Amino acid sequence: MTTALLIIDVQKAILAGASTPERQFVLDHALDVVVDRLHDLQVKARQSGVPVVVVQHDDQGDHRLAKGRPGWELRPEIAPLPGETLVHKTACDSFYETNLQDELKKRGITHLVVGGCMTQYCVDTTTRRAVTMGYDVTLIGDGHMTGDRGALTYDQIIAHHNTLLDGFDAGPKVISVKRATEISF
Repeated sequence: MTTALLIIDVQKAILAGASTPERQFVLDHALDVVVDRLHDLQVKARQSGVPVVVVQHDDQGDHRLAKGRPGWELRPEIAPLPGETLVHKTACDSFYETNLQDELKKRGITHLVVGGCMTQYCVDTTTRRAVTMGYDVTLIGDGHMTGDRGALTYDQIIAHHNTLLDGFDAGPKVISVKRATEISF
């Protein structure tokens, strides 16, 4: 099994306005913790010769992730190094109308370790799609983040998706959820 680390949409404004003003600090702090975990996994992957693929959402107009705006920029802690793959997307699915599949095939990747933002949108959609495309997926259970949504807090959404996605399969391919400390390359 050839593995790659896939980090989705860890951009400067990914959680801008994703909660009430009183809770935004809590979300921002939680995102910083997740970004540190993802950075540590990037370092481990690079040291082990495992490819790192970073996905960046390119929106338009007044969107917080509109291409070229300050909030669109990747968090510097997870920015790809020269020679690493950066995939630009315009939908929740990191495979949809992107070169991600081609980049993974070119490297013979059969297993993805996935983290990033936002849990119920791009992380969920990409992990499900990956399994249906023939990849085994390890979702970093403490390595994805989102904002509060309605009556649900970010941590409830994350816990729900970790439970929901763990064991999700398509034929022999499956999503497994593991904490960052349980992942080795």
